[in-house]
Amino acid sequence: MLWSGQVVSTIGTRVTGVAYPLLVLAETGSPAKAGVVGFAQTLPYILFYLPAGALVDRWDRKRTMIVADGGRTLALGSLAIALALDEFTFAQVVAVAFVEGTLFVFFSLSESAALPQIVPKEQLPTAVAQNQARIQGADLVGQPLGGALFGISKQLPFAADAISYAASFVSLFFIRTKFQEERPRSVTKLRAEMLEGVRWLWGQPFMRAGVLLVAGSNFAFSALILALIVRAKALGASSATVGIMLAFLGGGAIVGSLIAPWVQRRVHAKVIMIGSFWVWAVGAFVSAFVESPYALGAIWAVGGIFGPIFNVAFSTYRYALVPDRLLARVGSAALVVAWGAIPLGQLTAGILLERIGGVDTILLVAAASAAVGLAASLSRTIRTAPRAEELLSSA
Repeated sequence: MLWSGQVVSTIGTRVTGVAYPLLVLAETGSPAKAGVVGFAQTLPYILFYLPAGALVDRWDRKRTMIVADGGRTLALGSLAIALALDEFTFAQVVAVAFVEGTLFVFFSLSESAALPQIVPKEQLPTAVAQNQARIQGADLVGQPLGGALFGISKQLPFAADAISYAASFVSLFFIRTKFQEERPRSVTKLRAEMLEGVRWLWGQPFMRAGVLLVAGSNFAFSALILALIVRAKALGASSATVGIMLAFLGGGAIVGSLIAPWVQRRVHAKVIMIGSFWVWAVGAFVSAFVESPYALGAIWAVGGIFGPIFNVAFSTYRYALVPDRLLARVGSAALVVAWGAIPLGQLTAGILLERIGGVDTILLVAAASAAVGLAASLSRTIRTAPRAEELLSSA
């Protein structure tokens, strides 16, 4: 039930993920403003992940998810109504993106922390892979759908996303499984609980190194997505074509999700992590010399295969190491670093695209990706990590 509700919701999120930059580019013609909207949507990753992690470990996880879905329904619905009335304002788009990103922080932390209560430990890699398949399937369906809906009417993608959050909201009421262990009411100050998660993460060398590397990769990849959209538009691509181009990434990621548990059992996490960073660096470099949106999509169909495999391998370590009472706090400490790089990447991309154009921006992204791959290759912590199965068996 949880998985099915999130399939609908995630498709809606991917629909507006394409529609936000298309709307801003159509109304203002400014890649920099498109970058500002992406920055606003992901700024909560920096601002709120740490306090949200401590709060989610205090609060009822299911109730938090219900409130988050209700808020996102109202926010996206307000934007759809404004656009239907032909009342576009850049400030409202920024505000809605910020609210959506903020509520996503609380929802995602709650859902991730609840997963070990829903499935047994030995099934966690498969469950993570199924969630990855959900996300990547939403990429495959939602991104071309977002481009197509925007081509019909600019308010349709945002109305569709509002409806998807409403569907997720309803589905949560039908789930009977408890989302957390029984725990006493916390008497510790919020700041102390936040710091406990940070200290725990910093004291785990493999997790610490992995999070820092993911931050660098996320910075580059978030910049690349906006650069690919602007590059495709410069090549004459329609909104629907942009959606199809991005759907190639989702198609590759679905393949990655299907094979991720098999790969995770047979290939050491260090090989997966180092190899993935280098694949993405090469993909970014090749993208600078391609002059077809469909060829760009094909490149990232290959790159997309490695995303779910990487995430399953890394998440298996997290679930093996972190106790339930700290899951949201450690997750938030990791994500404030790993995902906090995303708004910076989008803002940087918007500025670079306006000043130096798509090709040179993509080349700079490729250089940043190569730096991450080199750092992973040289990291002794990554190269000497034990297998995750050893940690799971001793947990």
